[in-house]
Amino acid sequence: MIRAEHQALQSRRVVRWGSAIGTAALIGSLAVTSAPAWAEPTVSASAGAAAATTASAPLTNLAHLDVLLDTAAPGEIEGHTTWQLAEKPELTMPWTYADARDGGTFERVGGGPFDPATGHWGQGAYNADDITRAAVVYLRDWKQTNSADSRDKAFELLRSVAYFQTTTGPNAGNVVLWMQPDGQFNRSPEPIELPNPSDSGASYWLARTLWALGEGYAAFAGEDPAFAAFLQERIRLGVDALNRQVLHPVGEPGYGDFAMADGVKVPAWLIVDGADASAEAVLGLAAYAQAAPDDAAARTALAELSEGIALMGMGDTRSWPYGAILPWAQSRSLWHAWASQMPAALAVASTTLGDASLLEPAITDSVGFTTTLMTAGGPDNGWLPTPSDRVQIAYGVDSRLQSLLAVGQAADSDGVRELSGLVGAWYFGANRSGAPVYDPATGVTYDGVQPDGTVNRNSGAESTIHGQLSMIALDANPDVAARAQHVATVTERSGLTIVEAESATTTGSVITPDPAWTGESLFSGDYVSLAKGQRAAFTIPAADQARLLEPVVFSGSDSSTGAASKWRSGKHSLGSLKHEVGAQGITAVPGALLPQPLRRDLAAGESEVEVRGVRGEVKLDALIVRPVVSRLTFTGTGGSTELVHSASLSRTATAVGNAGETATLRSFDSAGRLMEERTIVGVASVTLEAGGFALVTR
Repeated sequence: MIRAEHQALQSRRVVRWGSAIGTAALIGSLAVTSAPAWAEPTVSASAGAAAATTASAPLTNLAHLDVLLDTAAPGEIEGHTTWQLAEKPELTMPWTYADARDGGTFERVGGGPFDPATGHWGQGAYNADDITRAAVVYLRDWKQTNSADSRDKAFELLRSVAYFQTTTGPNAGNVVLWMQPDGQFNRSPEPIELPNPSDSGASYWLARTLWALGEGYAAFAGEDPAFAAFLQERIRLGVDALNRQVLHPVGEPGYGDFAMADGVKVPAWLIVDGADASAEAVLGLAAYAQAAPDDAAARTALAELSEGIALMGMGDTRSWPYGAILPWAQSRSLWHAWASQMPAALAVASTTLGDASLLEPAITDSVGFTTTLMTAGGPDNGWLPTPSDRVQIAYGVDSRLQSLLAVGQAADSDGVRELSGLVGAWYFGANRSGAPVYDPATGVTYDGVQPDGTVNRNSGAESTIHGQLSMIALDANPDVAARAQHVATVTERSGLTIVEAESATTTGSVITPDPAWTGESLFSGDYVSLAKGQRAAFTIPAADQARLLEPVVFSGSDSSTGAASKWRSGKHSLGSLKHEVGAQGITAVPGALLPQPLRRDLAAGESEVEVRGVRGEVKLDALIVRPVVSRLTFTGTGGSTELVHSASLSRTATAVGNAGETATLRSFDSAGRLMEERTIVGVASVTLEAGGFALVTR
């Protein structure tokens, strides 16, 4: 968690993005009440500085995560206990936040305002989301390095995970989110989160509990069978809650049922309607199912959740979101990088269940969407549907990195796997700050990079956890790690860009939406309102290749609320659009803010585009402009990597390479399959498959 704002966004507890959207710079930067004296507030950023920082040394360094850990002794209360609590009354948990202080130190703080009279925070000191994911870090490090210290910390954190799970009553299997420093639960924190109380329904923290318990069982099954059996009991308790509330609720929609979301059928059996939350549960259920293949209930839950996630793959080469697996069934207009492990979940589920169909949308997301994301600027917090929240955090980067590695392995695609190294370069300088945001000498991962390149130098649990998950993955793939470290400067980027509607010359009206957040999408700024016959004229930056245009228009639910428009460039028609989406269903408002592809591309050399209202009120937010061939080049001490990606429906030739340089060219199709590999000298031509990509490395 970065701050309460990001936490609220992350969990959809009140609204998906809420009022914090449009104030992205606030994320992770609000002033926090000073920590109380007992909080042991100051820890050194140089802890673990003895860790080597050479390219061959491990990147993983758990020192900073170690110092975030603290203990509390809450005691056994009704519905809450854990393994050997009487013998070991203290529970180990990470503080939620760590604020940067002078001298390279950090102050551990809780969430929300601090009350010195009670020693409590508005939210708490510890939360289940971070405890579960910290457990996964230590589990993976233990299994990869055989570290006894990581084994012990994983064991203690799993004991804490289990304590947060409610074991009795109507909410059995669900999970409390927040705990105060003295061990008291805070079931109804400020700001209020949904569900409230936090163990009264399915939640992200239930999903993450299943993630940690599943990987925990798989790790301890052969190491400590008695403890593993306890974890298995808790997994089954969580699966029971999942079936009761999400997959097979009595008298309510569940597995096999569909809801309507602005004219599109979406699965009605995802955790909190989220493919993102469901994916993190799938990661744990897949690990558990591999270790306990005879548990039919868990295996069925794994298959059903995975099927729902796969159905959230949307768009294609020419239309938004370009093959991405959308995270939230209640919006056709929203994608976010954090928690975007849907492709990773489908990859491991496909392998575990032997179901190749689950891998297909994961490959499409990796090849079609992630390349588009990278060439547009990297793993932004939110495309809503334009890249409106351009803060970038480790949770988003790690989610993309883990997904590419998992899909690359499951699909046996070296091309997809190589893309992960380019995503991983974010930690080492390939971000808007141009500077590293991870320090292997200390284990510190900063809390994010703002759109203007400012680095948030706090380093709380969430960023630290996902930074370490990335480093563990990179250490397991040393060739990918080397590329990420040694090619960490972006020298060329040509991809998706936005032309705001208010920049047009228009006979219509420029309107400031109030609020900009619709409940399911976000206007990127002002919009242009066009009545019948009114026009708007745009000047698109010139280019030496064709570009795809997608007007972003708020479309009504039907012909009575919808609109229509016609588009031209000079004497050439670009096509007509009807701005209608269909029945509202489960979304927040009727209608949707959505990009719509024009029939004809804007040709090379063309720059003037005009739109005319034909029917109704056309509410034009922006134009998405995409080159037919996007390009991204990284350089550094280890050479360079050039990525080119095609958005064409047919094979397209493009130039790659640099004069006087010898490089290796490898071209892949839209499924990530290798089509061509050869050595090139200087500038060369490559023919990209429809929707495919190529990598040029030296």
